[in-house]
Amino acid sequence: MTEPVHIHTYDNGLVLVAEPMDWLESAAFCFLLPAGCAYEPAERAGLGAMTCEMTQRGAGERDSREFIQALENLGVERGESVSVSHTSYSGALLSDNLAATLEIYSDLLRRPLLPGDQLDAGRQVALQELRAVEDDPGHKVMIELRQRFYPSPWGRASQGSLDGLEATSMDEIGEFFQQNYRPNGTILSVAGRFDWSELQQHVGRLLGDWQAAQGQEIVEGPAGPRIEHVPYESNQTQIGIAFPSVPFAHKDYFQSWGAVGVLSSGSSSRLFTEVREKRGLCYSVYGTNHTVGKLGSVICYAGTSADRAQETLDVMIGELIRLADGVEEEELGRLKARIKSALIMQQESSGSRSASIARDWYHLGRVRSFDEISRLVDELTCDTINAYLAEHPPADFTIVTLGPSALEIPREIS
Repeated sequence: MTEPVHIHTYDNGLVLVAEPMDWLESAAFCFLLPAGCAYEPAERAGLGAMTCEMTQRGAGERDSREFIQALENLGVERGESVSVSHTSYSGALLSDNLAATLEIYSDLLRRPLLPGDQLDAGRQVALQELRAVEDDPGHKVMIELRQRFYPSPWGRASQGSLDGLEATSMDEIGEFFQQNYRPNGTILSVAGRFDWSELQQHVGRLLGDWQAAQGQEIVEGPAGPRIEHVPYESNQTQIGIAFPSVPFAHKDYFQSWGAVGVLSSGSSSRLFTEVREKRGLCYSVYGTNHTVGKLGSVICYAGTSADRAQETLDVMIGELIRLADGVEEEELGRLKARIKSALIMQQESSGSRSASIARDWYHLGRVRSFDEISRLVDELTCDTINAYLAEHPPADFTIVTLGPSALEIPREIS
């Protein structure tokens, strides 16, 4: 049984959300800042990623080398990323080192050096990440799909563009930092072994006087074309399919999650069985729920040889349409067993839990306990999922293919 989640909102708007896991010797944290690529100027795609990179090149009294060495000395397994909505800094470590680690990250959030003489080196890191996408067609087709499915800027890729990265200046990085690295709108989640009173006071000393700033307003633009082929020299074809669904905060999200789980979770799921096992059409196929802000979708992918791509697309669309006919008891039983196993494993991971509670707070304004999630899974039935599918059948597909030649769109959806 997990202990109650602790929540404190500081006067500057920073929210601290923490869940004790006293049976662990570790702790993990996650800072979610309102500094995602949705806040970039359109002509500076990749500015958020460049800012994230430059903030880690020294902060407070530590230069770049000293900053990295200090975290390594504390044994921090760290990570950072930029999504559409957020820039995230996270870490997992021995619980005794949590306070010292948060001190270092408070310097990053408030007093980064942003050394101008390292701008070119930081730019090269960002360019390498952009080139890595170009060399990974499976990743690239998913980026192309999201850019067309979601209205601008919610489909943006955090890696940015070549023009945007090459044009970004230190002044623009500094301005983006000042506007978006702010306490109001920031969530700090902690999970693992800690003393709540000490943690609350320590974070208050570090970040309680961090000055709030006015956030940027996001202006939505149109989505892209629903059907598109991206030429790509390869013997393979990548297929991306998206259709509207409910977002994470919606009351019916778990019904959608259950339906997509039957479609794609595990080697007995429909997509795996029909597309890969029975026909041997592809080396990878999946579908997953996806939420950006208040928008939800189901995103599907398959990677296959060019000569089998048309059949792969046809079978995938057929399975998506067939999902509207409903799920069966045996399928749902297998799915529930997998979900319960995953929940049990999450209870042994402070890193996984810190990310989950940050996500919950952002989308829901509260945190779901393991017990609540387990209850929601138990309450899934074929009747509830099928009722959801009757109201929200897979439809209005956006399809992006990437490969040597375009595919024909199945008559059922054209």
